[in-house]
Amino acid sequence: MKITKILFLFLIVMSCASDKTEVDTIITNAMVYTVDSDFNNAEAFAIKNGKFVEVGTSADIINKYQAANIVDAKGQTILPGFIDAHCHFYGLGLNQLRVNLVGTTSFDDVMKKVIDFHNQKPSNFIIGRGWDQNDWEDKTYPNKALLDKLYPNTPVALTRIDGHAMLCNQAALDLAKIDVNTKVEGGEILKENRQLTGILIDNPMELVYATLPKPTKQQQVDALLEAHKICTDLGLTTVSDAGLDKQVIQLIDSLQQAGKLDMRIYAMISNNKANLDYYLSKGKIKTDRLNVQSVKVYADGALGSRGAALKQDYSDQHEHFGALVIGTDAYKNLADRIAKSDYQMNTHAIGDSANRFVLQTYDKILKNQTNRRWRVEHAQVITDNDFDYFKNENIIPSIQPTHATSDMYWAEDRLGKDRIKGAYAYKTLLEKSGRVALGTDFPIEQVSPFLTFYAAVARQDTKQFPEGGFNKEEALTREETLKGMTIWAAYANFEEKEKGSIEAGKFADFIILDNNIMTVNQKDIPNIKVNHTYINGVAQ
Repeated sequence: MKITKILFLFLIVMSCASDKTEVDTIITNAMVYTVDSDFNNAEAFAIKNGKFVEVGTSADIINKYQAANIVDAKGQTILPGFIDAHCHFYGLGLNQLRVNLVGTTSFDDVMKKVIDFHNQKPSNFIIGRGWDQNDWEDKTYPNKALLDKLYPNTPVALTRIDGHAMLCNQAALDLAKIDVNTKVEGGEILKENRQLTGILIDNPMELVYATLPKPTKQQQVDALLEAHKICTDLGLTTVSDAGLDKQVIQLIDSLQQAGKLDMRIYAMISNNKANLDYYLSKGKIKTDRLNVQSVKVYADGALGSRGAALKQDYSDQHEHFGALVIGTDAYKNLADRIAKSDYQMNTHAIGDSANRFVLQTYDKILKNQTNRRWRVEHAQVITDNDFDYFKNENIIPSIQPTHATSDMYWAEDRLGKDRIKGAYAYKTLLEKSGRVALGTDFPIEQVSPFLTFYAAVARQDTKQFPEGGFNKEEALTREETLKGMTIWAAYANFEEKEKGSIEAGKFADFIILDNNIMTVNQKDIPNIKVNHTYINGVAQ
């Protein structure tokens, strides 16, 4: 009798189990922010073949599904994987091979880092990046005198943090064939007393870049894999790399196809003839991990190096307006060419003059078109009624909140009290456009998405300066910020149907945090850590 009863119970259990659907992974007992259209919360979800199968309560998921891998989240916060809408992923990796000058507090500090790096890793060309004279007590541009003395025969090229100015020694200038008579449109070669200072702004830098030693294929692979580790450790599952050449894109694709690089990459092609001729004729390239359907274009330089194109002169340098780095006719012709393809145009625009020119061009070229999603990268200084151009459904602002908190110490000096009101105006951009795509522009800024989130909602640095926040009326809410770092960033990449939220059918890209970013004290947001990052349902 006992044997019959045990057998009966066993058959009931087996029958119940067989009614459940087999999946790969079940996550339960979590605080899940799905970022779906209603911004719902959930407790659990099931994953199979790298995608979310169902999202709901822990009880419902456990009752309907079975899996060999069941994770009890124990109340931890789960978000869709962060998407960085504008960064330089490959550049971040390459930076690990160069002198890191980020955070230097003086030119002496720069020189110490250069000397230490070269002593440890001697090379035939010293390359560095990250200095910012605005962070120094002496805010004037450095000159090449000391570099010439220390390295008379070794070329040195040290790029400013924003990538729009460079300090070179004479050996580097000679190699690039730059002298006092060299003229390059779309930038400046600074001189004092008719002598070169070593400072190049915007387009003249290309002459030096052409002479830099090319990284080996192995160095390129190492750079991409190092960037992947840095980014996934911080919760990024998709990055939009703002400007890549064909060879690097093909290397990325090969690493992804071989299962060596899990990061999903929205690759904007750099604006040059070879890239345009190849990709525009080929059309979009789309895999689960790689998306190539956009062109990165520069309209002007940066505000910090006074290369941003302004309608009126700089408040701290009269009769200086910055400059476009591309001719107006060349830009309009390029926009017309891209509009006739199925590619998106993503233009770097900082100054109010550059933004107006880009916006007017977009508005005219895209007339009578729909769903083009052309992006204005940075949209940093907008004046007059130019915000209204963002009401056009074809135009998206792609912005980087940490630029506001990095620049706030000196931006008003450049722009004055009136123009600063239209700078870093993220709330206004959102109200006009209906969505904003958020990124960092790393390695110009730090990689951390938590600094991005904090800068967007607090408009302060990590020491809570300034009190009350920098132009706080332009802050975003936490919900708006999270959308900008997930579903809206996915939309800007034409990928909102496959990622950006935790919903059935989408890629199982998500992160588990050690604190609740939506409720934690605002000042503690930068200290949040990622416990686990999942891409395709696989922990990285």
